[in-house]
Amino acid sequence: MTQVHTKQTLKSIFGITLLTAIIGLTACTNPDVKARQDIMKNYGDAAKMMGDMVKAPDTFDIDVFREQAAFLDKESKTPWSHFEDTKAVGEAKPEVWSDNAGFISASEDFQKAAADLNMVAQNSTTLAEVKPAFGAVGKSCKSCHDDYQVKKDD
Repeated sequence: MTQVHTKQTLKSIFGITLLTAIIGLTACTNPDVKARQDIMKNYGDAAKMMGDMVKAPDTFDIDVFREQAAFLDKESKTPWSHFEDTKAVGEAKPEVWSDNAGFISASEDFQKAAADLNMVAQNSTTLAEVKPAFGAVGKSCKSCHDDYQVKKDD
């Protein structure tokens, strides 16, 4: 049996496909969502590099740790302006905007923890000296994610 496609059918299929693609791209490419996800991925990469050294002390390299701590400190100030648009939700919970004072406080706590880690790292030579400040950064990240990020299904 041969399937016949009329111009109307093809237009409908094309229209539905195009609309689906546009909706999908719009959800994925909101510039604010993309910017903050990119920034936070970079945070995660830096934290992973430092965390790997914390977990395997024989790999500790103070120069690399200092570099990553400085990066995290500098970048800790950058994503927050990308949360101003209440329609740019991404993985953010509604509490980012309904509890904005709490969210701002959490972002400031993270920035302080990152600055403290950088200061300690720049003036230290051992893992033992930087480990508590690194732990404080991790605790700050987790606190904000627990309260303000949508849980991902595992």
